[in-house]
Amino acid sequence: MIFHLSIAADDPARVARVVAELWGGKARIFPPVGQGSAVATSGDGIGTTLEIYARGTELVPADGDADSFATINPQAPRHTATHFAMATALSQAEVFAIAEREGWLAKYRKRGGLFGVIELWIENAVLAEVLTPEMQAEYRAAWAHGGPPWPEIPAA
Repeated sequence: MIFHLSIAADDPARVARVVAELWGGKARIFPPVGQGSAVATSGDGIGTTLEIYARGTELVPADGDADSFATINPQAPRHTATHFAMATALSQAEVFAIAEREGWLAKYRKRGGLFGVIELWIENAVLAEVLTPEMQAEYRAAWAHGGPPWPEIPAA
């Protein structure tokens, strides 16, 4: 179980508001680590949260008995391998309407012929796979009997 995950954005507060809307949760300011950071909380009762840092934020380990800290890399790329899948109670049409309102690319895709997702490209840079209730049922069914037929990594 992942309790929270972080991504980078040009406008963390805006992204937090949109993700909170998709989740039916809340957007909040998040000052503990990076200046200008925000979070979207899901309201699911277990604290599922997406932390959104200003683009270029890099989390760095601190020396000794101190918390990690944030620095800014002005050369940070807009696209990364980091992405996530999230559930929404909204319909496909509602998700597409939000994407259109925000000016973000969104399209329906079927992953491995097993389950559908809406590829929602946050700020047209970070991939969020949004699953409507119907898509969530497909996703769960794909994992119900041991998961997709991908080869396992052998023991070292």
